[in-house]
Amino acid sequence: MLNVPSQSFPAPSSQQRVSSGGRSKVPLKPGRSLMDWIRLTKSGKDLTGLKGRLIEVTEEELKKHNKKDDCWICIRGYVYNVSPYMEYHPGGEDELMRAAGSDGTDLFDQVHRWVNYESMLKECLVGRMAVKPTIPTDYHEEKKILNGMLPKSQVTDTLAKEGPISPSYDWFQTASLVTIVIYTKQKDLKLDSVIIDHQYDSFRAETIIKDYSYLIHIELSHEIQEDFSVRVIQNVGKIEIVLKKKENTSWECLGHPLENHNSFVPKKDTGLYYRKCQLISKEDVTHDTKLFCLMLPASTHLQVPIGQHVYLKLTITGTEIVKPYTPVSDSLLSEFKEPGFPNNRYIYFLIKIYPAGLFTPELDHLQIGDFVSVSSPEGNFKISQELEDLFLLAAGTGFTPMVKILNYALINIPSLRKVKLMFFNKTEDDIIWRSQLENLACKDKRFDAEFVLSSPSSEWKGKRGHISPGLLSEFLKRSLDKSRVLICICGPAPFTEQGIRMLHDLNFSKDEIHSFTA
Repeated sequence: MLNVPSQSFPAPSSQQRVSSGGRSKVPLKPGRSLMDWIRLTKSGKDLTGLKGRLIEVTEEELKKHNKKDDCWICIRGYVYNVSPYMEYHPGGEDELMRAAGSDGTDLFDQVHRWVNYESMLKECLVGRMAVKPTIPTDYHEEKKILNGMLPKSQVTDTLAKEGPISPSYDWFQTASLVTIVIYTKQKDLKLDSVIIDHQYDSFRAETIIKDYSYLIHIELSHEIQEDFSVRVIQNVGKIEIVLKKKENTSWECLGHPLENHNSFVPKKDTGLYYRKCQLISKEDVTHDTKLFCLMLPASTHLQVPIGQHVYLKLTITGTEIVKPYTPVSDSLLSEFKEPGFPNNRYIYFLIKIYPAGLFTPELDHLQIGDFVSVSSPEGNFKISQELEDLFLLAAGTGFTPMVKILNYALINIPSLRKVKLMFFNKTEDDIIWRSQLENLACKDKRFDAEFVLSSPSSEWKGKRGHISPGLLSEFLKRSLDKSRVLICICGPAPFTEQGIRMLHDLNFSKDEIHSFTA
C-alpha cells in the first residue's frame, strides 16, 4: 500500500523574485475556476482512471502517458494524472504539457513551487514512481542526546566547497537561564535573519545566511517560559538566544534532535514553516482594500525583511489554499512616529478583496480572534546603501512592497537624493493611502508621488492612461548623469512584463531593475 502524502507542500522558494518577466495566466472557460476544481475533486468522480487503486509507475510506463487526454506527470516521486486538471490550470494546458510523461519537478519548482499541489491534486494521484533499491552507506539513524558540544553540521561536499562556512552552536546555563549561541562566521548578519518558534517542547531556530539556511531543531529537555530574547553581535557574527527556565534546575543536556536539526542547506531546498497568527484588527482603506493586522505567537521571533513576502494559508472546503502577501507598516508614516509600544509581534497586510475570488472573501469573513497560518519570509530583495535615486512603479496592490522600501530608503540610506513613486490605478477611489503619500511628499522633499488613472472622472487633473515609454522616460530622470539607480516594479503580470521591456528599451540594466513578479 502506498502512503499518500498528507502534509501540505511547503513553499521552499520565492514567488516574488527578480525576473525578466512573469508567468502569464490564460483565460479559463466558464465553470473552470479553482472553486469549480475543488467541487470536482469532492464529487467522487474517478479522476485517475484507476478506480481508486494506487500503483507503482516505471519510467517506461510514465513516458506512455504524454497526451492531453492521457497526461501523467511526476512531482517529487509521486505520479499524477493531470488530464482532468488541464482546463482548470491558470497557466494553460501547454504549460502542463511541457512535463507530460516525465518528471516535472524542476519545471514545477521554476514556476510555482509554493503551490500546495499535494492537496490540489490528491484525487489525481496515480501512485509512486518505482525506484531501484539502494543500500544506505554507513548511516545509523537514532536520537542522540545533545550535550552542548559543537556537533558537526550536515553539510554536503558541494556546500563545503561552494557555499559559506558552516555555522556551529553551543549552549550554557545559569540557575534561571539557558543561552544558545550560534556562531555564523558572517559579519553582516541582521536580526531579521533569525526566525525562532517555540511550540510545546519543540524549539526551532532558523538562521538565513546569504542563500543558505542553518537550522537548530530540538525537543528541549525541560520546560521554558514563552518569552525569550534574541541578540545579534554583528562584528563577530554571533547570535545569542536567551531562554528562561520554568524551574531553576540544572539541565544535564539541551535536549533531543528533531527533524533536520543542525542542518545547513541551500534555502531553496528547505520547506516553509508556518505558525498560527491571530487576527487582531481589519479596517477599510479603500472601497475594496483592507488593512489586516495579525499577531504572532508570544513564543515566535519573526521580522520580515524589507522587500520580502510571506504566505498566508487557509483551509477552504477541505483544501489548503496558500497565497503570497507582502507585509506593510500600519501606516505609511509609522516609521516617523515617536517610539511607542513595541510592535514586533504584529504584521500588517494591505489586501484587496475580490468578491468572486476564493481566498480573499474567506479571509475577509474571519472574525477578530480567528487564526491564519503565516509562513516564514521569502524573497531575494537587496538594496544598496550607496543608492542615490530610487524609482517605484506600482499598479493597484502592487503598491504593498513599496511601503517598507520607501520608508527604509528615506530613513536608512544617507546617499539617497530622490525617491519617486508612479502609482497606477483605475479611479481616484482606488488609490491606497493617497493622503499619506501626499503628506509624506510635503514632509520630505526627496520624495514625490505621481498618480496615473486609466478610468478617471472628468474632474481629474492628473496623468491619465497606462504604463508607456512616454510616461516612463519623463518620470525616470536621474539626479546626476551617472547616479546609482534602483527601479522597483510590481503589479499585475501584464503591467510588470510591459514595464520591464520598456525599462530595458530605455537602457536601464538588469542590475538596476527589481521586479516583484506574481
